Amino acid sequence: MVDLSTTYLGMTLKNPLVASASPLSKKLDGIRRLEDAGASAVVMYSLFEEQIVHESLELDHYLTRGTESFAEALTYFPDLGNYNVGPENYLDLIRKAKDSVSIPIIGSLNGVSTGGWVDYAQKIEQAGADALELNVYYLSGDVDLTSQELEKMYCDLVSDVRSKIHIPLSIKIGPFFTSLPNMAKRLVKSGANGLVLFNRFMQPDLDIETLEVTPNLKLSTSDELRLPLRWIAMLYKRVDADFALTSGVHTAQDMIKAMMAGASVTMVASELIAHGFKRIPEMLNDMRSWMESYEYVSVKQMKGSMSQQAVAEPAAYERANYMKALNSFDNRMPY
Repeated sequence: MVDLSTTYLGMTLKNPLVASASPLSKKLDGIRRLEDAGASAVVMYSLFEEQIVHESLELDHYLTRGTESFAEALTYFPDLGNYNVGPENYLDLIRKAKDSVSIPIIGSLNGVSTGGWVDYAQKIEQAGADALELNVYYLSGDVDLTSQELEKMYCDLVSDVRSKIHIPLSIKIGPFFTSLPNMAKRLVKSGANGLVLFNRFMQPDLDIETLEVTPNLKLSTSDELRLPLRWIAMLYKRVDADFALTSGVHTAQDMIKAMMAGASVTMVASELIAHGFKRIPEMLNDMRSWMESYEYVSVKQMKGSMSQQAVAEPAAYERANYMKALNSFDNRMPY
């Protein structure tokens, strides 16, 4: 019998398919359906720094509005019945999820700066989350901000969050670093137990009719698997962290490649949004069938078997393979 179990952030999971942060986890019913379909864990949809800061400022506005007026002017008190406590709803959803499902629930904070909003890491832990994923989504447009300053900002944020919680902490980052291996090492040193590669930056488009910038997010495809696959294969056993591969996981073959590269889990969203919860058992059954056909007994046996340290040609992951890849097109040219 094939053993699909794996370990991630100190947790033993029944399989490597984790539902990543997405609208699918915004309601309790969605979380239950993810468990019923076979997901081994759920990453909650992200709670954004902007949401927390906005709510804090709005509450401060309501509480201080009219303080210069007569104490008897009760109409100045905030209408708390109409006040939107979004972050509190988030914490409440975690509590309800922990009472309703048996799989691990991973909270998700999305932000870029240290500050009071980081206190919500502790609140997420207190709500019952088994781990926390910090999604650092930042694209610098400041020509005066140096790479050293930006990287220090990342590490300071991780250290700040780490100081607030005792549960495992993973960091979801983008690939845009001059030296990703060094940055990965520094993030782990700052307190990260796991690295999630990679978050998908929203790419704005231009509407040439209305002359407006139109932000949108397209669902991923399996072609996007290659970037995180390469980096996990290169970082495996070189950085002391668990790796989660996200972006581009749509099939059992994608999951198998991720495990062979060295990932502990794969995180799936686009495939489920596009084709529904039924894809979870389909992908897991396909993975199990493939492993049986090729005589793999466990995910543990497969993990890292095609990492850079394990393959016969380690340079295939680096520049040495560049000319070989370009030359592969020679026979396709129409001359």
